[in-house]
Amino acid sequence: MRSVLAEWLRRAPELQVEDTPWRAAPSKVRSSCPDVCAADLECGDGHGVPPLGELFPPGTAGRPPALVVLASANRPGLLKQAAEAGALGFVDKAGSPDALVRAIRCVAERERFVDASLGFGFLKAAQMPLTRRELSVLSLAAAGESVAEIAGSLHLSHGTVRNYMAAITRKTGARNRIDAIRISRGEGWV
Repeated sequence: MRSVLAEWLRRAPELQVEDTPWRAAPSKVRSSCPDVCAADLECGDGHGVPPLGELFPPGTAGRPPALVVLASANRPGLLKQAAEAGALGFVDKAGSPDALVRAIRCVAERERFVDASLGFGFLKAAQMPLTRRELSVLSLAAAGESVAEIAGSLHLSHGTVRNYMAAITRKTGARNRIDAIRISRGEGWV
C-alpha cells in the first residue's frame, strides 16, 4: 500500500516523494532532510508512531520534518500517540487521496491539518485515561508479549512493566491483564 500511495503522490508535480518503511526512516530522514514525513498509523511495529526525535535526533542540522499520519477515527489510542509524537497532519484513511496531498501542503507550511471525519476519534482520545507509555506497554501485551519481552522491547525493568500493567488494569477498570486488553480493544485504544 505504501508503494501505491507513494506512486499516487508522485503525480503532484511539486512533491518529491520517497517510499521508506519506518525501520529505515531515521537514516533516510538524516540523509535526505525532508520537509514532511507521512505514515500509516496502523502499519507500524506495534509501538505506534515513533517520536519525532527518533526521526530527527537532536544535534542534527535543520528543522525536523513535519509529520502527517493516516488514521482511523475508531483507533483513538493511535491518534493520541501521534498527537503526542508531534504530528501536525491527520488524514482519514478512508478518505480521498487528495486530502493527503492537502495535508502535506499544509504541514509543509507548519500549519495543522485534521480531517473533520477524525473529530470523534479525537474526542474519544481526550477521554482515554492511558498515557503514551501505558499504550505502548498495552499494545505489546495485546500482541501476546510477556512481561520480559515488553521490558526488553521498551528498555524497561520487569518491575516497571508490571507497575504499568497494574496502572492500566486500574485505569481501565479491568479485573486482570486479559480483561484490560479486551476493554482497550473494545474502546479502540489498541
